[in-house]
Amino acid sequence: MIARSIGVMGVVLVVAVMSVAAWQPSQPAGKPAQPSASGWTLPEGAAETKNPLTVDAKVIATGKSIFKDKCQKCHGPNGKGDGPDADPDADNMDLTNAKRAERNTDGVVFYKISNGRKKPKMPAQKDDLTKEQIWSVVAYAQSLRKTTAP
Repeated sequence: MIARSIGVMGVVLVVAVMSVAAWQPSQPAGKPAQPSASGWTLPEGAAETKNPLTVDAKVIATGKSIFKDKCQKCHGPNGKGDGPDADPDADNMDLTNAKRAERNTDGVVFYKISNGRKKPKMPAQKDDLTKEQIWSVVAYAQSLRKTTAP
């Protein structure tokens, strides 16, 4: 009986570890994630990760709907960082700023939405949203970026 319980517990532990690992970008040995100048701890390779969804009007509409439910209270209805629950310690929550696009590639935005951070606050969404839902929010957030004139 005890051996059987340990076996089941071992399987549960392996499944739990694998589930967490699925959300953690792989890290080369000896290369831990480093905090960026903006306070985010991003894994190596996050900036190069591409959105696997084909971004079209439907994906953006889905992302907008999820954004309205999960993100608007802080980022505001138009992504300008002026929501009622915006963190006063955050100095740049405006998602429409074109310069943000340079340092916030699809993979970086995905990682930030998935994992969040404590200060300035950004709730992690990996337990509430599927990867596909997060990628649709990424597509919507990227659609908010104002482009600069050439």
